[in-house]
Amino acid sequence: MTVAQIHQRPFGELLRGWREHRRLSQLDLSNRVEISTRHISFLETGRATPSRDMVLHLSEHLDLPLRERNHLLLAAGYAPVYAESPLDSPGMAAVCEAIRRLLSAHDPYPAVVVDRAWELVDANEGIALLAEGVDPDLLGNVLRASLHPEGLAPHILNLGEWRAHLLGRLRRQITHTADPRLTELYAELRGYPCDQPEPEVELPGPGDIMVPLRVRRAGRELSFFSIVATFGTPLDITVSELAIESFYPADDATAAFLRDTSS
Repeated sequence: MTVAQIHQRPFGELLRGWREHRRLSQLDLSNRVEISTRHISFLETGRATPSRDMVLHLSEHLDLPLRERNHLLLAAGYAPVYAESPLDSPGMAAVCEAIRRLLSAHDPYPAVVVDRAWELVDANEGIALLAEGVDPDLLGNVLRASLHPEGLAPHILNLGEWRAHLLGRLRRQITHTADPRLTELYAELRGYPCDQPEPEVELPGPGDIMVPLRVRRAGRELSFFSIVATFGTPLDITVSELAIESFYPADDATAAFLRDTSS
């Protein structure tokens, strides 16, 4: 959303939209923010003008991402509070160093860093195992690279299960951010072919504790689980939207294969 588009939507309209998106009544929100429902109503209809502190207070209790908090501030006539720093700026040096340390330490196991739109920001050498044979044009977006028929999808043995898992994660992200770009990406991914059943609900089989990624590589089946890490106390939009996904062997055979190929 551009700044011009933000200013075309009044503050009250944005506030009402987020309240309804969070499935809150005016009473629910007033109880959270500790102001009257009358004042919430006046803010949404434009009969009252919020202070800067009130905008931030409402954003906090609506659990808005930092990017959307800036949008709400702009719509109310205030300057954005949260910076969006390029990763190559001097102030981001410590962040980039921490990311590189994590990625390097994770080799030979695969790991990637993505932004809010699942665009690839960085990866370690171990990711080459999963990226082999993937159309280079798809590598810029991790979800496209994973689920596109010219990506990793033909090599995923439990494609239906893994696809349902990834789409579920994206769907929950859309619920949190209301980002139209992610909605478009979801629709695109849903259109990719899949010849396996996709479970609507992830249920464990005997002995299962998580959904693995099972892929065929080098003539053998490899199995991984992943851990997703984010920065714990971000005050910058770029930092808040970064996610590091690290893949670990889900069985002894996969661990042994990775050790052997890296030695």
